[in-house]
Parts: sequence; C-alpha cells; structure tokens
Amino acid sequence: MTQSLWWQRAGVEPLRTPLTSDVDADVAIVGAGFTGVWTAYYLTRQRPDLRVRVLEAGRVGFGASGRNGGWCSALFPAELPAVARGYGDAAAIAMQRTMHATVGVIGDVVAEHGIDCDWSHGGSVYLARSDVQAARGQAMIATAREYGFGVEDYRWLDAAATTARVSSTNVVGSVYTPHCAAVDPLKLLRGVAAAAEAQGAVINEATRVREIAPGRVVTDSGTVRARHVIRATEAYTALLPGAARDIAPVYSLMIATEPLPPQVWNEIGLARRETFNDLRHLVIYGQRTADDRLAFGGRGAPYHAGSAIRPEFDLNDGVHDSLAATLADLFPVLEGVRITHRWGGPLGIARDWWARVAYDTESGLGWAGGYVGDGVGTSNLAGRTMTHLIAGTDSPLLELPWVNRPLRRWEPEPLRWLGANAALTAMKIADASETATGRPSRIAATVHRLLGT
Repeated sequence: MTQSLWWQRAGVEPLRTPLTSDVDADVAIVGAGFTGVWTAYYLTRQRPDLRVRVLEAGRVGFGASGRNGGWCSALFPAELPAVARGYGDAAAIAMQRTMHATVGVIGDVVAEHGIDCDWSHGGSVYLARSDVQAARGQAMIATAREYGFGVEDYRWLDAAATTARVSSTNVVGSVYTPHCAAVDPLKLLRGVAAAAEAQGAVINEATRVREIAPGRVVTDSGTVRARHVIRATEAYTALLPGAARDIAPVYSLMIATEPLPPQVWNEIGLARRETFNDLRHLVIYGQRTADDRLAFGGRGAPYHAGSAIRPEFDLNDGVHDSLAATLADLFPVLEGVRITHRWGGPLGIARDWWARVAYDTESGLGWAGGYVGDGVGTSNLAGRTMTHLIAGTDSPLLELPWVNRPLRRWEPEPLRWLGANAALTAMKIADASETATGRPSRIAATVHRLLGT
C-alpha cells in the first residue's frame, strides 16, 4: 500500500495479535474497515454477551477506509429517482432521510468517545463552473424538492454566496448541503475500533481469510467457528473464491498539498472546512484538512482486468498529475504548490450502483458494501442495520430498501473490462465536450441509462 496522508500522519499502531488457533465466537466479521468495525461496535454495545471477533488480513483501515477523501456524507449511490422507481417514493425519502441523520449519528459517537479525528460538520459545496453544470445543480435541487427536501437540506447559492464559502475559478453558483462532515477517516476508524474493543470485541490483524462458509471462517492460521459470519471486505470481495463478479474494484486516487499559509486560505475560503467538488461527470472531491493542507482526489484510473488489485495500481502518474492540474485550475493560487502525498486504492461498485446490506437467517451469512466511494457514512448505517439483523431486534432501519436487495452480478470478462473502461472514457469525453460546446453531453446521458443511475 502506498501510504495515504492519513496513514503518514497517524503513524503505525502496535500490531493486534493475529489469530493463531481454532476458536469459537458468536459473530465472525471478515474485514476491519468501516463496515466491519462499525458492526462490531454496535453489536458489542447492544449485545455485550456476544463474542464478536473481527479478522483482518492487513491492519485496521488498510483498505478504502484508511485512504479515502474524508467525506462523512449523506450520499447514497442510488439516487432518489432510482430508489423510487424500484420501491416507491416513501422508501426513497426514508432512505435519504436516514442517510442525513447518519452524519449526526457518527458525530455523536465521536463526541461520546472523545475520538480525535478532526471532525468538522461544515457541509458540502457542489460547485457549478459553467452554465451546463449550473443546470445540473438546479435539476438536483428540483428533484430534491419533488421528494419533500427543503432549503434546510439542499439550497442553491449564487456566485457571490458560493465565493464566500469557496472561491474557485469560473463559478456561477453551487448546491450547498449541510449533511456532510470533513474528517480524518483513519483516526475515526481507529477510534471506533478502540471503542469496540473496550466493549469486548476482539480484532485479529495479519490474519488472512481463505474461506467464508456457514458457521465458519477459515484462515491461514486457524478456523473461527461462529453462528453468524459477516463479510465486510468491500472492493477486496473480488479476491474471494467465487466472488469476482459480485463487486467491481475501481481505483480512486488522491493527492495532498503541503500545509498552506493563512493568506492562501484567505483566498480559497473553506473556513468551516466544507467538503467540495464540482458538477462535472468524472468525479472529483476535496477537503481542507485540520493541518491546513488541501486533500484532493478523483476518478480517472482504469479498471484492471479480472478485478485485479495490486499495490502498484495505487500510483498512476498520469492521473495524479491530472489531479494536480485540476486543483490548480480550480484554485490558481495553488499553481506550483508542493504536492507531498500521492496515493490511491480500490473502492467497491455493485453492477446496479446500489449499496446494500444483506443477511440470511438460515445460513447465518451476511455482508454489506458496494458504497461506490461513499462508505464513510453509509458503513455506519450498515453496521447498525446488521446488528439488528443478527440480534433479531425490530427497527425501522430494516424497512429501508437496501436491506436484502438481490445482488446483480457484473458481466464476465472481458465484457466487464470493456464496459467499465468504456464508461470511464465516455465520461472524460463528456466533460471535454461540455467545456467545448456549452451543451449537455448526450454521451453522459447514454452512459447513465446503461448503468441504470
């Protein structure tokens, strides 16, 4: 793994004891990222009598949980109309309202346990830097209004109001939502892991899982026998036998600047550490860190054939250089600023662009994931939901449309490779076309229809 800013700043913790023998547990969780750790946290909180064991091949936060952009957002991969088409308006509204509330739920956990994770609940700004992007932003708000979400959830800011928050080039307006916090994701995850352990959970690091089956998890160094077995492996699901088509691992890459002086921040803004992006098709995302760096990332790296995941894929000079150029285009004051960190890693995407949480009461097998890069918040909801599914307790969370939604598998290779990279190329072309013509891209609209998003 190429070390992210978060890993470099937080340093290395002592290794948690690896599994060394066969053991019994009530719940075995595979993966110590946000999904696995949140599930362990809520299980041991609600049911302290349960023996909960988390198995991690690397270290807590090795995967996307320790490498992401630090957006604790209310974003759900399937947008409101897509949820409503399948489950009705009421279900779509409930799903989004629950995501809104989840940001506050996480903030409460941070406060309760005194987790030092640079939490700043400043909201998010979606910049519109052209008339086409402005139309897209206005359409976002119009859709939100159709489903009953008011100005307290999403509102349009004109150019002046946008610039007062974040001063980027070519701004014509923005969509602002308060439902997002900037955070150091690795510090957050480590804090939640420590809280789960204090409540009785056991986390075994450096313990590679070879087989997941009803009633057992087989590792290189022993078998965990458990009534409930939960897979929380997100992008790394593709490496498990028979699961290569369940979740596609797609790389997202990031850079971080050196700490910037006050005069630079006076020019850029982000005084409340609002997270930000713009409304182009090829996703970008950024935040002002607590030590006054700008951490910035985006898509653009290719999907690798066979759902391959390798350390060398974490770095891509072309994509990282493009991110630096995009950042300087957004904020010319950053031209020539030293980039101190370059990193990346895979995130998990389901074929239908839905995150989901699933549990089978007969076999005791469960899993959650497919967050499409929006997992910091969604994984908390997954952990709470999985806890109710395992414990057999009633909750309105179990009525949400992502619970036990059937999985649509990805196409076999080479179709998966061809389709994923064709969609990536199409989005790059779409952005270039909109910049050149000032008109919405038909190519992008076609890709969204094909993906069902």
